[in-house]
Amino acid sequence: MATISQEKLEQLAKSWVSIDPNEETRAEISNLLKDNQYDKLQRKLYPRIAFGTAGLRSSMESGFAHMNDVTVLQASQGLVEYLSTKFPNPSIVVGYDHRFHSQRFAEILASVALLKGFTVYYLGSVDNFSSESLKFYNGVFKNNHHSCREYVHTPLVPFAIDHLHASGGVMITASHNPANDNGYKVYYANGCQIIPPQDADIAESIENNLRPCGDDVWHIIENFEDGLKRDKLKLVKPEIVEAYVASVKDKLVKEARLDFDFVYTPMHGVGLEIFEKCIRLFNTKNYSVVEEQSKPDPSFRTVKFPNPEEKGALDLAIAQAQSTGSKLVIASDPDADRFSVAIVDKQGKFKQLTGNEIGFLFAMYVIENLDRAKISNTYLLNSTVSSQVLKSMAEIDGFNFIDTLTGFKWIGNKAIDLENEGHYVPFGYEEAIGFMFNLVHDKDGISAAVVFLQLYQQWFSKGDVSVVDKLEQGYKKYGWYKDLNGYYRLSDVSLTPKIFESVRNSYSSHDYPQTIGNFKVTYWRDLTVGFDSSTPDDHKPILPVDPHSQMITAVLAPFEKPRNDQDLSVRFTCRGSGTEPKLKVYIEGKSSVSETDAIKIADDCWETLKNEWFKPKENGLDEVKP
Repeated sequence: MATISQEKLEQLAKSWVSIDPNEETRAEISNLLKDNQYDKLQRKLYPRIAFGTAGLRSSMESGFAHMNDVTVLQASQGLVEYLSTKFPNPSIVVGYDHRFHSQRFAEILASVALLKGFTVYYLGSVDNFSSESLKFYNGVFKNNHHSCREYVHTPLVPFAIDHLHASGGVMITASHNPANDNGYKVYYANGCQIIPPQDADIAESIENNLRPCGDDVWHIIENFEDGLKRDKLKLVKPEIVEAYVASVKDKLVKEARLDFDFVYTPMHGVGLEIFEKCIRLFNTKNYSVVEEQSKPDPSFRTVKFPNPEEKGALDLAIAQAQSTGSKLVIASDPDADRFSVAIVDKQGKFKQLTGNEIGFLFAMYVIENLDRAKISNTYLLNSTVSSQVLKSMAEIDGFNFIDTLTGFKWIGNKAIDLENEGHYVPFGYEEAIGFMFNLVHDKDGISAAVVFLQLYQQWFSKGDVSVVDKLEQGYKKYGWYKDLNGYYRLSDVSLTPKIFESVRNSYSSHDYPQTIGNFKVTYWRDLTVGFDSSTPDDHKPILPVDPHSQMITAVLAPFEKPRNDQDLSVRFTCRGSGTEPKLKVYIEGKSSVSETDAIKIADDCWETLKNEWFKPKENGLDEVKP
């Protein structure tokens, strides 16, 4: 971490104290300054929490480096100012989940937008304000504690932007992060997450609007009351939920029948309310909900991490399925934008599917049910760290496939571009259990659940074919693709560029390495330096280059000729995480003959990269291999 002078820290501390309306956190920073606790002050105050394509995400504590009232106010002032320069009559959608302080942060954003003259489409409550906002109210306001907090799942914000033709929107959530984190997820007028250069322009606007735009900005309830009187604050949740469910029925429900049992868990999040509204479309009661995880709980008390991908996260749901005789478990993460599945394998044990396996099933289902007249104009999308089995499917079945940079901001924006050109984009996904259907241009765990239940009804409800059987049939047709995705935890994020730089130094005499361990390199792409071995002449990548991030993709082949003359290779992507202190590694083995060969070459690649590149003992990395 970069260090700054004591003088600079003292200036930052005094600036914080002059802005922060919260007595406790003001006193905290003041006392650290008085006691000369400069190390603690730096951790809290510097560097400033960065605004990027993911908006903001950090732990909730005092200081400019974290999520709190002050940094949310500053981000909101910058975002509102930016949108006001882009639209003559600007409007913004604001939603929040159940995390600690989510409602407060949403109220701050709405207050800033109202003072700037925006129309605010609010998905939250004005009958049950956050306790923090009530502290600053000068009048007499009695919270209606019987009123709902009006939490929403994240995809409702981009859906509302499209439905209401808003200028943008923000969802306050940290998705599946630990309980003390929160985030500020920004969408543009196209109903998709922001991409460059929007992020940089908004970040610059934030830097130019750091001082509160007057004391009135903290008077949340007064500003809400005034907004309601002027018809600038519009309470739209009932309208948007109704429109969302109607759109699910119109676009995604093919046959309103489910005659099998399943278990659902919202993972202590906000998914149950909207899930049950959508499940009513099927007129079924053949499901149960994990009671211990059914209600919004910001402490996520039954799981170590509120992430369906984490080991043990679905244990309660699986135990309930075993006790009720259900063979299917489905889950959404806390803000219900991601979706996970556990099924019974051939040994009779529950097995959680990977994101790539779920994505493969979805892709086969979409193509199998597609009007053949549409297939040449159809595109399926996924991110470059996700399975390339869709590429093989496209080559065999005749549709089109494109991979994008990591993140649904890229998948969603690419889908919009294709749709604007007259193409049909029914599905896109990312291996981190994110799935997008033609309802919103973002991942959506609820629409994914709706489609998966119909997929299950069509293929597996009669019991003559299992999920494992269907996957094997698909791999036999398109090739065996088996992923091995893991990461290395970093004690210091500055290690990431150092490790990647040492990799680049190892082949400085060539454009890219010719070998890595016992593999020969057949393809190389470095989106940090802007090199792609497959593009003719200039070797410039098709995907966007970002010199500020680290990302290398390669395809390797064994030196020895594979048995049976099979097509055997392995593809990997290594990148630095944008939200966590991790170096992520995505590996996919490919075999035209067997699952075993695909798994083995993926494992060989992991061990090769560990020994040749990452050297965990030497670099102090903590290996997390699945």
